[in-house]
Amino acid sequence: MKEPLAARLRPNNLNEVIGQQHLINENSFLVNSIRAQEYFSIIFFGPPGTGKTSIAEAYAKQVNGHIIRMNATINTKKDIEAAILEARAFKPTPTFIIIDEIHRLNKDKQDILLPHLESGLFYLIGATTANPYISINKAIRSRCYLLEVKPLEKEDIKKGIYRALSHEDGFNNNFKLSDEIIDYIAGLAGGDMRYVINMLDVAYVTYINKDVITLEDVKSIFKGNYLQDKNEDDHYDNLSALQKSIRGSDVDAALFYLAKLCVAEDLISIERRLTVIAYEDVGFGNPSAVDRTMNALAAAKNVGFPEAIIPLGFAVCDLALSPKSRSSCDSMHRAMDFVRENQIPVQHYLRYTPVNVDEEDKYPYDRPDLWDKIQYLPDAISNMKFYQKEGTSKYDEALFVNYLKSRSIKRSNDLRKLKSKK
Repeated sequence: MKEPLAARLRPNNLNEVIGQQHLINENSFLVNSIRAQEYFSIIFFGPPGTGKTSIAEAYAKQVNGHIIRMNATINTKKDIEAAILEARAFKPTPTFIIIDEIHRLNKDKQDILLPHLESGLFYLIGATTANPYISINKAIRSRCYLLEVKPLEKEDIKKGIYRALSHEDGFNNNFKLSDEIIDYIAGLAGGDMRYVINMLDVAYVTYINKDVITLEDVKSIFKGNYLQDKNEDDHYDNLSALQKSIRGSDVDAALFYLAKLCVAEDLISIERRLTVIAYEDVGFGNPSAVDRTMNALAAAKNVGFPEAIIPLGFAVCDLALSPKSRSSCDSMHRAMDFVRENQIPVQHYLRYTPVNVDEEDKYPYDRPDLWDKIQYLPDAISNMKFYQKEGTSKYDEALFVNYLKSRSIKRSNDLRKLKSKK
């Protein structure tokens, strides 16, 4: 069976790797490792199609190492045990066990690898689209050098296309595309070389009998590599970037990240994040914008995609351009931080069912004139302040005036004495 085009075009050494200059330049860790003949276990992490496995194989090939390829999702414990025996048989040749989707390697499989990894029987090279600091077991992570593989630039994608068209293991100059078409394809790649190479293969088969391929022909196949997997980091990166853009009042950036999320049609995640943004970042800065956001989200949910983009765009523009205030959010965090570190009981007169408390010392439900004179915080922290004004809107200022007025009231924990005053 013929290998896929992307596999046939994988580099044989680091010099053939496209892009990723921070990893393969003359003074990089990888190049110096080969130069010094000192090899390491490595985890390459980054978005799909950016060359993680290609760099891993190029590194191993360049030192004439023995390569064992595995995938954490399909290879069993028996496969791993067989790989260990194979590594032992190839001694003293350095063996590199390359594991794709290494973040899915379960504990049983890791336990088989760890002692041999520790002894130096082989070098482990993992590739993952997940954040290794979160998804990779600490025992594996601590034995590996972590290297980030970044999304490829448009010019890098173009180099990859030209290489695929001319390479003897690629199309070998039997498939012609204009510079305009190549520029168009590279713009849709989203930094993913594998996507582009695979779609070139589709275009070649689709138009194999056509002498001249037009831009319209290509547009009918290349729709843009925009879809996100919400289990992968890119999805959460876009949600994070959306919130930070709104917080920074950059409405153009906010619309860009919203558009990326809308193309993926993940209304639930958008709804949750915009709700948080409204209350966390805008809050008292523009309370009516918070209400409008809730209404817009209800409308988006009601109509669904594609029309949902209209109320969602309305909400994002409103939030991004509104005054901001984190007063309520940050005040709540201060209270949470304190409560986690301090266990202080509720005042006896504030309890739901006070026991052994005289009637004169109980909370006065029938005396609204006393409610703002009662001490509500426990005695040990009666002067504690959690609320702080952090915004500058008129609403924020009005609330702060009320807060100062409230703080100026002399409060008491002696309810019997308060009740005696008419």
